[in-house]
Amino acid sequence: MERAIIFGATGGIGAALVAGLLERGISTVFAASRNKPEGLPAGARWVRFDLDNEASIAAAAQATGSEPLDLVIVASGVLTLPAQDGSGGVGPERSFRQVEPDAMARVLYLNTVGPALVAKHFLPLLPRDRRSVFAALTARVGSISDNRIGGWHSYRASKAALNMLIRNYAIELGRTHRQAVCVALHPGTVDTSLSEPFQANLPEGQLTPPMQAARNLLAVIDGLTPDDSGRLFDWAGERVEF
Repeated sequence: MERAIIFGATGGIGAALVAGLLERGISTVFAASRNKPEGLPAGARWVRFDLDNEASIAAAAQATGSEPLDLVIVASGVLTLPAQDGSGGVGPERSFRQVEPDAMARVLYLNTVGPALVAKHFLPLLPRDRRSVFAALTARVGSISDNRIGGWHSYRASKAALNMLIRNYAIELGRTHRQAVCVALHPGTVDTSLSEPFQANLPEGQLTPPMQAARNLLAVIDGLTPDDSGRLFDWAGERVEF
């Protein structure tokens, strides 16, 4: 693996993935985000993109150059929407009575439509003559078969839809890129701003530092084969049923 790009490089996991790839000695690592990350590691190349602007995603694809990409990871996403008045945020719904159409549409856009647009412009950049990986970070709570307690309607629905897109893209990609792997990855509960409002009641040892989470995910990616394409794996490499 020589060329990789991480979308969502200003987030906790995204930034750690950039650092983790550089730690491995990957020669070209693109860090894609709306604003240039503070403390961008030496050796990483910043590429601007905005999920709300498809033209910027197309421009990001152009900015990576003419050589194929061996690894594309979409690490962007949202659980709590920022409140418009700046007073905290709009968290996941605990009841169907709390569903608001605008908030649900926004979560679905950021967690599902956004990664779909990245795939639209970056799947064609994967090589046809060797192994490559397209991965999107999802969540175990997006598994329909694993859902036992309900709630978190918009977030669950957005991740379940993302999982379906991964399956779709894997099938389509396999027709032209036989060595490519297209997967959804569950990183576990990581100590980032996304999980911070929900960390209080976590059992000891369940919260993973971002750098360890990145190393876990990269180790899972190392072991994937084309037969794994279209599936969901957790941070330990265990398959999670959709």
